Amino acid sequence: MDDKTIIILSVSGIVGLVLIALGFVVFRETPALFSTVVVVALIVAAAPISLIKYNEMTKIKLIEDMFPQFMQDLVEAVRSGMTLPMALKSVVQNEYGALSYHLKKLNAQLDWGIPFARAFLSFARSTNSKLVGRISSTVIESHEYGGNLTDIFESISKTTVEIERLREERKLYLNSQIISGYVIFFIFLAVIIGLQKFLVPTLADISLKQQTEGQVDLQQQQAKQLTVEYKTIFRNLIILQGLFAGLVIGKMSEGELSAGVKHSAGMMIGGLLIFTLSTI
Repeated sequence: MDDKTIIILSVSGIVGLVLIALGFVVFRETPALFSTVVVVALIVAAAPISLIKYNEMTKIKLIEDMFPQFMQDLVEAVRSGMTLPMALKSVVQNEYGALSYHLKKLNAQLDWGIPFARAFLSFARSTNSKLVGRISSTVIESHEYGGNLTDIFESISKTTVEIERLREERKLYLNSQIISGYVIFFIFLAVIIGLQKFLVPTLADISLKQQTEGQVDLQQQQAKQLTVEYKTIFRNLIILQGLFAGLVIGKMSEGELSAGVKHSAGMMIGGLLIFTLSTI
């Protein structure tokens, strides 16, 4: 974890604590509103680091998407008779999207006279990709110990393509699970709206009918307060359900919790809008 991430994490944590403290001072007499402030403060505290991790994961995915193409071009260059460093300098001139920055940095290190193994290892670490790291280890060993580089690199290239194909197949297979996650969330939302619009008022009416005339006014005030408290509780449940359902969907679909940030944001915002408009 670098210094920038630590600073952002510290600032967001402090902001979250300040919101909780202010919520306690302002809403301590109304626990329902205070609970909402706590939920919002936790989301504010967790959001920056979640967005950072999601951005890092997106960059790594873009790098891994282009890595098979880079390996195929490298195989063709080696097959033409070039040495590995020469082949690398040749293919670096091509465009590989997010991977190009790291390849140009690698090429610059080779121009400075840094040994190939050391430069390529630095390249693998700079991408923060486990896939690139594993493949790079094989490339470095092949360069150091010799052998038929064309056959070795062709096998490596086929491996990277196969890994990418399996990832796409996995994503297609899990699409149904993602859809199921959204369907379950919106069913939950419909149940909550039904409880707020029909069950809570019905219970309040039944309670009013059982009171004497002198107690009706007091009971009406209590019924209104109870309705507001239930609405706050249900709103918090929607936020929590959207948050964790989105994280689970991200974990299933892309293997990382940070990938669920976009799902969580969509569910929480959409759920709150639908609930608010439905219970006005």
